[in-house]
Amino acid sequence: MSILTTKTRQGRKPLFWVGLTCSFLLSFTPSAKAKDVELKIGIIQRFGEEVNDKLTIASVSGDSLTLQFQGANGQPQKLQTNQVVLEIVNEPLSSPVLEERVVLSDHATFETAEDSAQRWKALGIQVEVTQPERWQVWAKRSVYQTPLLRRWLLQSLKAKGYQEPYLDSAVVSQKPQAAFKLNGVRYALSQLDITTNTNQVRLTDQSNQTRVYAGNLRLQPNAYGTYTLVNQVPIETYLRGVVPYEIGPGAPPNATKAQTIIARTYALRNLRRFEADNYELCATTHCQVYYGLSGTISKVDQAIAETKGLVLTYNNELVDALYSSTTGGITAPFSDVWNGVERPYLRAIIDSPNQVWNLSQQSLADEAAFRKFISLKDGFNETGRNVFRWNKQSSIERLNADLKKYLTRRKDPSANFNTIVGMQVTKRSPSGRVLVLTVQTDKGVIELYKNEARSAFGPPQSTLFYVDPIYDANKKLLGVSFVGGGFGHGVGLSQYGSYNLANLGWSAEKILEFYYPGTVIQPLNDSIVFWKEEKP
Repeated sequence: MSILTTKTRQGRKPLFWVGLTCSFLLSFTPSAKAKDVELKIGIIQRFGEEVNDKLTIASVSGDSLTLQFQGANGQPQKLQTNQVVLEIVNEPLSSPVLEERVVLSDHATFETAEDSAQRWKALGIQVEVTQPERWQVWAKRSVYQTPLLRRWLLQSLKAKGYQEPYLDSAVVSQKPQAAFKLNGVRYALSQLDITTNTNQVRLTDQSNQTRVYAGNLRLQPNAYGTYTLVNQVPIETYLRGVVPYEIGPGAPPNATKAQTIIARTYALRNLRRFEADNYELCATTHCQVYYGLSGTISKVDQAIAETKGLVLTYNNELVDALYSSTTGGITAPFSDVWNGVERPYLRAIIDSPNQVWNLSQQSLADEAAFRKFISLKDGFNETGRNVFRWNKQSSIERLNADLKKYLTRRKDPSANFNTIVGMQVTKRSPSGRVLVLTVQTDKGVIELYKNEARSAFGPPQSTLFYVDPIYDANKKLLGVSFVGGGFGHGVGLSQYGSYNLANLGWSAEKILEFYYPGTVIQPLNDSIVFWKEEKP
């Protein structure tokens, strides 16, 4: 979602807001109900995947760390130090242990995984959404606790025609054990709480990157047999480590304010993402990029202060505040990218302050119209950006490798093909997004839906593309050109688009109204619904 990490309802305004200028709106002092909610951010999600994983945690100058954990005797222990090095030791088990779960479905994104979870729940199956690598829906482990129950569930589903679920099983004879040494004594950990007097701590991660984080840290087990390092931090402080990296240090002030309101809204609406692992958000583009206090910028801090507590709502519920770096000239409705209930405030909007294309007369579902649209380069909010338009070529060897890897991760038997012999977009949405990419292999046809078309192949930077085959003189397929625009899912606010609108003099309120029509900015209060479970 981040500009700096580019490499995952129609409604009415309350009369109170009518006629307010944006300068007044964004200098509005939130009420006492605009709480500084504390978040739990998984800043290191898979500590222990490698036996040489190591984290160094140190206090800032003049402070010390307080370490609290359960000792070998089961009694709570408290130690103080200036630095601790967390390591991983593979501990042998007294006897092998069966670790398994029923994987009901596998997805590229949380949004589609959550929709799938709702559909399984409608069948009476208790589930949990997880992210061992891709997002998955598991039969809830605390319910399907025994091998017999898990196999009964799987056999029942197969008998009813459900082919996607499978049993993910492994017999393990050792497990990663987190530990640290202090004053010559080694302490094994199940959980570790780290606090300081200044509420600041310095972390050096596995890649030797050092950052300072506000708040407290907790090392805790996750659902995959490893550990997660969780940063407990107030939301307004959290934003100081998000907004500079998401919108970029060169963003115009009103673009920064718009991003701040959206980032705050996104965080509060998405607190359920990692419920299976007992934390709330991650620190990567699967959520929002979060790097703590190391890259704070005064003008961003000012935008955070001026918008404190302000969130974007629709019908008094936090909006699904999705955004991407570059839309490619048109925003996408929610259902163009993910499965799930449509969000009426997430619509197909030509990303321009001017009339450069009339969607009502020329739907981009038509292939010829789409190709004409992609050939346009001028007059858009993102004109001139290097990912606004692109042409990425890939050889048949690379395409084969990409697709085999993708299908293997999904445990799809179609991965046994030898070579791709053709590829075409067979269904496109009115906003131009790929809904179905059909791939012909020597073993049969594979259909890739929505965002999976992007997940399966390396070159496409969005689902806003068309495919041109590259043949040799004998009409043998040598490769493919993916020709398209944008970077990311293209739903909601365009970060680069907001730059242009802000430079044109648009207020943060007007920018958000453009990308999320029918929504309302208001201070966080107890009446606002963070998230409402939606039935499929």
